[in-house]
Amino acid sequence: MSKKTAAIPPKLQALRQEGTLHPHPEKVTHPLFRDHEFFDPHDGLQVKYEMVRQVLHAGQSVTQTAAAFGFSRPAYYQTQAAFQAGGLARLMPRKRGPQRAHKLSEQALSFLDQLQATEGPLPVRTRLQRLEAQLGIRVHRRSLERAWNRRKKKRR
Repeated sequence: MSKKTAAIPPKLQALRQEGTLHPHPEKVTHPLFRDHEFFDPHDGLQVKYEMVRQVLHAGQSVTQTAAAFGFSRPAYYQTQAAFQAGGLARLMPRKRGPQRAHKLSEQALSFLDQLQATEGPLPVRTRLQRLEAQLGIRVHRRSLERAWNRRKKKRR
């Protein structure tokens, strides 16, 4: 563990790892988070839930509530919509970026299969060059290795 990590309390490390660390806990000025030990301004999930609850159940204004919880009005409405669509689970951050190997389509992997069938095992660099030359697909070496390994596992 590095000195920098050791200085961060375990709860904050966990919140950061889960993606629920509030980006601006110092902006949370609502009395709940100032006066009660249970409420943690660093816990973004708790802050978002309480923000929505204050408007929907306590009848407070959106503008004042969003500001008191360290969010903008648009962020409040996004949070409210997410909560109403799926409860607390929808307030959890979602993994960003592609969720699968989007460049290495079935067509690209089939091309590599044919290449291997006709020319035998080729170095990764050669396969990458052929993919780019024939199909115009440019991928990182490691992406190709992962896709190739997944494909081998499926065949077993």
